[in-house]
Amino acid sequence: MALPHSPERAAAIAAHRFGLGEPALAAIGSDATGWLLQQIGPAEPQRGSGLASGAEAARVYARFLREQREARRAPPPASPGMAMADGRSGEEVFVAHFRDLVTSDVRARLVTAVSSTRPFNERLALFWANHFTVSMAKASARGIVGAYEREAIRPHIGGRFETLLQAAATHPGMLRYLDNDQSAGPDSALVQRLARRAGRDGRTGDRPRVSGLNENLAREILELHTLGVGSGYTQADVTEFARVLTGWRVALADAEPSTRFDPTWHQPGPKTVLGKRYPEGPEALTLVLRDLAAHPATARFVCSKLARHLVADEPPPALVARLVETWRASDGDLAAVTRALVLAPEAWPAQPAKLKTPEEFVITSARLLQLGDSAFQRPPDGGISVLGQRVQAAPSPAGWPDRAEDWLGPDAVWKRVEWATRVAARVGARIDARARAEASLGPLLSSSTRQQIQRAADGPQALALLLLAPEFQRR
Repeated sequence: MALPHSPERAAAIAAHRFGLGEPALAAIGSDATGWLLQQIGPAEPQRGSGLASGAEAARVYARFLREQREARRAPPPASPGMAMADGRSGEEVFVAHFRDLVTSDVRARLVTAVSSTRPFNERLALFWANHFTVSMAKASARGIVGAYEREAIRPHIGGRFETLLQAAATHPGMLRYLDNDQSAGPDSALVQRLARRAGRDGRTGDRPRVSGLNENLAREILELHTLGVGSGYTQADVTEFARVLTGWRVALADAEPSTRFDPTWHQPGPKTVLGKRYPEGPEALTLVLRDLAAHPATARFVCSKLARHLVADEPPPALVARLVETWRASDGDLAAVTRALVLAPEAWPAQPAKLKTPEEFVITSARLLQLGDSAFQRPPDGGISVLGQRVQAAPSPAGWPDRAEDWLGPDAVWKRVEWATRVAARVGARIDARARAEASLGPLLSSSTRQQIQRAADGPQALALLLLAPEFQRR
């Protein structure tokens, strides 16, 4: 494809807008689009040790609950907010129980992104993990987020959207995070049995608490993962979809798969979602997700979000239309959609329009400085949480925001200055920031930034100026 840029500028845009930065643009060569296109496909295995599977992580959580129940039955009492026998609070015990899992997962995610030779592919993996957010900010998802990303997201980012959606929606991490694990149909066999037991015991009134139909997963799949807000679905659709989802639970026994369908929790009878009738049983979820993946509103919503992430906070309408057309023609083939984006002229404006999130800032800085895994030894997130973004701990199912206005507050900017200054003080004396700026940013460097770096008093100051330059902060 003929780009409206010189090969040098195209390489710089490819490295920083689509990728995660490069210490030297020479690694990309003269074919920037070819460099990007060859990276499209499944994500590579993450680098790291002590990485648990989803089933293992679910059992770690179950073991914690079991230990807490046993501790509450034994003197002295221990419960959240109360001191343990060794003086630790319930919260401290909870954090300690999952510390190794969480540390390994966070470090693996960041080290893989920093060391990957397929940085565009890694950016896509980060995008899709944020789109289908599972967050350890919620206690029930603690320790399973990394496994969820490795098992449900990374293998499918180069396949069909339906496959990715099915994998995300049925993973133990998602079922636990959005409370589907405890959602039972009001007329399910389980609830009926508990109601009869309560009647025999002489209890009247409301049904047992387990009878609650939880709509969280149904609502977020419709609102955040597929159709989007304002696409025409109703509260009745949410409720009916939640009934379809009943019975999908997390299995904890070693001999069982990590996700299973338990018919005793399932709401009996057919359900109607978006005007279409679905049968009782586990096959209904596959059918509903297939129809949601094929819905025109899903194509518009997801393509707009992808273009917003890679190109601009307000993506060009022509680019979104091009992606939607490709989506429909390819039946939601994410590789085809991604190729269409790379080859679209609208994706290559000369001026960077996106502000790096804190995680992107730290990852691209570590790649620029070739720090490798040493950037994530202490602390394991490289200081990203100090910048306002806890890795794998988004504040809501909507994930982390993707617009500059959400990351440009005065305090947030000042924290970037402090972080860059600390890093520059540590490694600036052994890195030629002037040469690195030319090699990494090349034609993106403005004369003003180039002059400021050249006039720096010493190596650390020059490096701090490079890390804080608008050309490096934006992509």
